[in-house]
Amino acid sequence: MVAQALGLTRKLSQFIAHAQWEDIPQTVRHQARRALLNFFATAISGSMEPAIDLALVSLREFGLSTQATIIGRRDRIDGLSASFLNAASANIADFDDTHIPTVIHPSAPIFPVLFALAERGQVDGKDLLLAFIVGVEIACRLGNAIYPEHYRRGWHITATCGILGATAAASRALGLNERAIIWALGNAATQSSGLVESLGTMAKSVSIGNAARNGLWSALLAQRGFSGPDLPIEGANGFLAVMASNPDLSGLTKAFGGRWELSRNTYKPYPCGVVINPVIDACLAWRDQDGVDPAALSEIVVFGNPLLLQRADRADIQSSRESQVSAQHAIAVSLLFGTPGLQAFSDEAVFDASVALLRRKVRLIAEDTVPVEAARIIFRCRDGSARTVVITKARGSLDHPLSDTELEDKFHRLTSARLDREAREALCARVWSAESLPDVRELLTLSVPAR
Repeated sequence: MVAQALGLTRKLSQFIAHAQWEDIPQTVRHQARRALLNFFATAISGSMEPAIDLALVSLREFGLSTQATIIGRRDRIDGLSASFLNAASANIADFDDTHIPTVIHPSAPIFPVLFALAERGQVDGKDLLLAFIVGVEIACRLGNAIYPEHYRRGWHITATCGILGATAAASRALGLNERAIIWALGNAATQSSGLVESLGTMAKSVSIGNAARNGLWSALLAQRGFSGPDLPIEGANGFLAVMASNPDLSGLTKAFGGRWELSRNTYKPYPCGVVINPVIDACLAWRDQDGVDPAALSEIVVFGNPLLLQRADRADIQSSRESQVSAQHAIAVSLLFGTPGLQAFSDEAVFDASVALLRRKVRLIAEDTVPVEAARIIFRCRDGSARTVVITKARGSLDHPLSDTELEDKFHRLTSARLDREAREALCARVWSAESLPDVRELLTLSVPAR
């Protein structure tokens, strides 16, 4: 790595070790609370997915500890396994938060490690939120340095950078010194992995779960003196050199405490890949304004950012997991049924004959000038008529964010099948006042169904 990179790991470790709650702006604190509410919404709703059931059975075969909570379930398990399961649950439906521009989903790999640590001993709300903010900063700054090349190579950036964010958060919560944090980052960097090829399958949850589990383990190892390389980030064969051929180092440690990556976090209105959001918005706009039967459409031509085609050009799908990363499927269900929720990305919807027919009418075209949060769609009917809908800022993007009220509505909608009204309202209230909680285990208690 070039000379300008030397000292990066130490600067990161210094930031992790010495960040203070008093230095966090109110706007960033509020974003941390928003992220926490969205995390509970997606983790609780995702907790009963078949992939989580299978992972739980497998993990239980090798341990009997019940020290930690599995969010959304009455089951308990060891802390490392709980970190895995809670991270996987939060991400499994592709309804979790998204950092712009890296497309990292930061909450899923980071919050679970902090809750696992909280169940070993009392952690207050300020410590939880501070450690989370620190973790997001590390994960997303590293993501900025290697995106978009890293993603284009086929690395799943939420997992590869998420483990370093999880380690940073755990290191801050554990109060590790700078030397131990360097070791922890080394332990994490050597485990950084996750492939885009796994998107649309259960295997995606392996890398997300491991980002949390192994991030926590990396910090716990370092706490006990388990040493690592001195330059795990900038070394000749370190994280940056391996993950990208020409990483951008300009903003990696610049203005620590002056700008915060959590300010660029967004929250999804639809349970699918974030690149599909503007496409859904366009379909809903056409549906609301034209009142035309979708069966009358002969062709739907989508002009989108190249990332849309790279990640969501999937017309021939066979499972709910694949549907979450299929622009064709999102278009079909949005045109036929309106605003898509979880049911729109179910196996039932995938094999619906009308949905399958409409998927085959979609054609995607990449345009470099179209931003990720934008799309242009031409809807052509069999009678020769056509209408073009342009979305410049998708709902849920930085310029068109979900409000606090909309986030609350999302939380209640996603958790109503698992929690009663009283528990939901209590958990929501505690999240908004999280920094005043003396013990965050109260949040976990409220996240478990009464029966």
